[in-house]
Amino acid sequence: MSRLRALWQASVNATKRAVVWNSEDLFPPSERYIFNFNSKDEVKKWHLYSDSEYGGLSSASLEITDSVSGGDTSSTGVFSGNLSLDMSEGSPWRIRRSGFCGMRSKKFDGFIDLDSYDTIAIKLRGDGRTYISTIYTENWVNSPGQEEDNSWQAFVYVPQGGWRILKIPLASYLPTWKGNVIEAEMEMNPSRVVGMSVSLNAEGGVPGAKTGPGDFRLDIDWIKAMRAL
Repeated sequence: MSRLRALWQASVNATKRAVVWNSEDLFPPSERYIFNFNSKDEVKKWHLYSDSEYGGLSSASLEITDSVSGGDTSSTGVFSGNLSLDMSEGSPWRIRRSGFCGMRSKKFDGFIDLDSYDTIAIKLRGDGRTYISTIYTENWVNSPGQEEDNSWQAFVYVPQGGWRILKIPLASYLPTWKGNVIEAEMEMNPSRVVGMSVSLNAEGGVPGAKTGPGDFRLDIDWIKAMRAL
């Protein structure tokens, strides 16, 4: 191949690369997985927290379990533990409330863009308690220099029984600060999501839900973003 032809071919290839784009950027799918609890590696994406970090006695675990149905084996996540209102003796901490546990995703490598979606869907099986779904977005509301992410929360009541898919509109998530709703006109930026969490408290929740100290268990299959509205 002559030098001139080689230069022409390189130019054509460069032009082709320049006009190639990801079709999903222009036409995002109607739903996308955020988390799929189908392998034991999924546990590595989360860390657990509870009041035990402040002298409480609550405990939590996250594991992947296998089940067999119709000859097929599938894996799902199990977030379980025990809620306690007691405090360890001699604890130097003076927290105002105990009886809480949660699982929070480790920060994404950058962020995920959910701007094309309006709903969070979670396939789960519960125990009659109220859980809290939290979305963390890049800090652009708080004061400069604050390192904490902005948090947006919604109650998730999970009746006891079989598997179900709960859909939570993004518009239902309220801005919060240390568990308290911020009484201000604010709007989530879904294009800058940096993490998520699922948590619960021994007290509070929706009317009729199970409350109080004791064991809890939430089975989670997946968490997706959807266009549902």
